[in-house]
Amino acid sequence: MQTKPSEPSAAEAPERLEQRTIEHIPASARHGRASQLFTIWFGSNIMLLTITNGVIATAAYGLSIWAALLALVIGNVVGGVVMALHAAQGPQMGVPQMLQTRAQFGSYGSLLVVTIVVVMYTAFFASNMVLGGQALAALTSIAETPAIVLVGVLGVVGAIYGYRVIHAMAGALSLLAGLALLAAFFMLFVVVGMPSGALGSGSFSWAGFMGTISLAALWQIAYAPYVSDYTRYMPRDTGVRAAFWATYGGCVLGSLFPMILGALVGAAWPALDTSSQVQNGGGALGGVILAVFALSIAATNAMNLYCGALSTLTIGQTLRPGWQPRAATRTIVCAVIFAVALIIALLGKGNFLGNFENFMLLLLCVLIPWTAVNLVDYYLIRHGDYDIDSLFEADGGVYGRLNVPAVCCYVIGIGVQIPFLSNALYTGPVATALDGVDISWVVGLAVISPLYYVWARATRLSRDAKAATARVGTPLAG
Repeated sequence: MQTKPSEPSAAEAPERLEQRTIEHIPASARHGRASQLFTIWFGSNIMLLTITNGVIATAAYGLSIWAALLALVIGNVVGGVVMALHAAQGPQMGVPQMLQTRAQFGSYGSLLVVTIVVVMYTAFFASNMVLGGQALAALTSIAETPAIVLVGVLGVVGAIYGYRVIHAMAGALSLLAGLALLAAFFMLFVVVGMPSGALGSGSFSWAGFMGTISLAALWQIAYAPYVSDYTRYMPRDTGVRAAFWATYGGCVLGSLFPMILGALVGAAWPALDTSSQVQNGGGALGGVILAVFALSIAATNAMNLYCGALSTLTIGQTLRPGWQPRAATRTIVCAVIFAVALIIALLGKGNFLGNFENFMLLLLCVLIPWTAVNLVDYYLIRHGDYDIDSLFEADGGVYGRLNVPAVCCYVIGIGVQIPFLSNALYTGPVATALDGVDISWVVGLAVISPLYYVWARATRLSRDAKAATARVGTPLAG
């Protein structure tokens, strides 16, 4: 595997502003341990937005607690595998996740996917601002709109300082938010107690059960475009298994237990918003627990904004090859994304739960074919062997401007899921026949993974055969 030339430099000091953006990280700047991958995903997931997924299961879908818990476990365990498989790509390739997409889709072909991912980061940032702002407003005398702005600004600071600071924030929150989560369960069951009849409320429905599985799986899969952004500084000898299990364990455990808490408080107080539910469940410690979960949003929003900025810079560098964005440009991009997210947050805060649910289910449709193509290409077609130089070439190098199999599979992947979609915005004919059960993401993975493997392998074999024929037919010099 070739590597993009870069000036050797010592590892940056923790307090310094990260100067690198989307360029290849040289061996001299690599640092970190696999254990840091556990803490960044564990600490960043223990927050209010994660809890909301569990609330939806009982308060919106009307599931019984036991059905909700089973669905949340299945969704997180399955979705986490897809997410964590991307973890090895960062240490191996040393570039951001969405820049790697050029290797599968071509330099121009990747633009569609990267643009969609920027929209995703912006929407998650906006969602976190709403929840964090509502929590802050409930705990203080600050009005809701200024509180939303303040929560957003805290995330902007982390994103501007970059990689090391974000890792440090998530590491600290692994301990702080983890303790708050334990306190929340203790207070709910031992001190406050579940309201009478709450544990037996709700009922089973296949639509709600599969919808909850889909939400939990997507929560994991939605992190797939993030993963290499936080592993690209890791040494190449970090190891595939170590990177996978640290990432998988951190993200699944950090997501599952807050979702379980959400399912419980959603069943206990279904008419309240997430912040009030958490505060009620925490009893005398409710304000402290809510404050910690609101604080956790700053670390997660820093991750959203940082990845959104890197992806936006990837788009710019694709359209203007040879451009080398630095920290100042990342700062400007962060400010622009923050402004857009703030507008979305203020406009959508009135119906937050419904807007978030629909956004998550639609997002699943466009992320599934990308992750299928990416993982099949990395593990089964190229086995992690990529020409890093080509990722920065104006014409896409060996990957070209447009990889037809990948782009076509991506479009087909969205198309095959449409009949199986079931949400408030659209319900497909197959989902209607299944009484509203949404299995679109399962169908997408099942169709696109083998389709891309066969198509990409056939294309590669055909290209290699033509190249061999051309070499044989070339007369020897002299």
